[in-house]
Parts: sequence; structure tokens; C-alpha cells
Amino acid sequence: MKLLSVNVGRPRPNPWKGLSATGIDKRPVDGPVAVTAPGPKGTGEVGLAGDRVYDLKHHGGVDQAVYAYAREDLDSWGVELSRQLENGAFGENLTTVGLDVNGALIGERWRIGPDVVLEVSCARIPCSTFQGWLERDGWIKRFTQAAVPGAYLRVIEPGDIRAADPIEIVHRPDHDVTVALVFRAMTLEPELLSRLLVADALPQEEKERARRRT
Repeated sequence: MKLLSVNVGRPRPNPWKGLSATGIDKRPVDGPVAVTAPGPKGTGEVGLAGDRVYDLKHHGGVDQAVYAYAREDLDSWGVELSRQLENGAFGENLTTVGLDVNGALIGERWRIGPDVVLEVSCARIPCSTFQGWLERDGWIKRFTQAAVPGAYLRVIEPGDIRAADPIEIVHRPDHDVTVALVFRAMTLEPELLSRLLVADALPQEEKERARRRT
């Protein structure tokens, strides 16, 4: 399990959501990147130095500090989309290999390189910016059906990361709530919502949503 690339966003216009900009255009960077815990949602801050979000209502903050997606899943999507998807193509900060990102448990912790520890917090929910970025009609529906959303992570221990850093799972909580399960519950299978409440590390906003709907 290792980090293939660390990807930082380049601001670009966002005609798909009526915002001034988007940071979805992530590109691999050379050398180490500092990872720190950002401020609360609403500031635009994220965990990687040089990156930020522009949809302040829905992105960024402590629970969405870093977004990871597996190279294996990008390759599968590339076949379906008939195009080569470069690292960072889904707006992910971390492109991984050998790691079951969607099978990761909420609250699972990863050590990346010698210093950084991240904690799996929730699943990525697709939006109109994502669909517009990929220039694919019906993309939100197709991405939702597939239920391979990638994982948002919190910063537990800050430090520097770089491409080729090893990834080690250093903690797995005692429940069965995976990233994929959270995504399915929050989208097409609300009957699963009650199962999410055993995951203490799930963001408070999503716990409250699960309680309201069960």
C-alpha cells in the first residue's frame, strides 16, 4: 500500500455551480507537501498546503481535510469512460495503490510516510461540479450507482507527505461501517442509515441525518 501521488488544486472557473471558482482541478506535485488540520468548514481551508475549496457550504473543514481515491478505481472508470484518467482526475488529494479505500472503516487510521496520520471520516458525495468537470451527462447518477466514492479523512498527526510514501493501517475500529456503506446509506439505500450510528468517528452532521431518518 502506498501513495502514488499528492495532488493539489489549481483554481479555475466553475460554471457548473454558479461559483467564482473550483479547486477540483488537482494535479500531482513534486516534493513534500505539508499536511495540517484545517479550520472548520466555511473557511475554504483543507489539509494540504497550497490547496483550498470554494464551495464553503459543502466542502473543506476538519472532516473533509483530505480526499483519497484508489488508482485501481480510476482505472476501472477509465475503461468505462474510454479515456485515461490521470492521478487527481477525480479531484482527489491522494491517489493510492494497493489500499481498499472504499472498504476502509469509518475511524480507521492510516500512517502515510514517517509522520502523518489520517483518519477516515466519511464518503464523497458527487455534485454538479464533478459532473461538469468530467463532461459526462448523467455522471452523478452513474457514480452514485457504482458506490465507489473514495474517502474523506481528518488530520490526526500533521507532517509532510510525498509520492511513493508507504501507507500503513495503524488502527481499525470494532464495527463494520465502511466508506461504501456510508455512501449507500446516504444516497440510494436509506434503510441502511441505522447501521451508521455505531461509527463514533462519523461526522456529527451525518450522525444527525441518520438519526432523523431512522
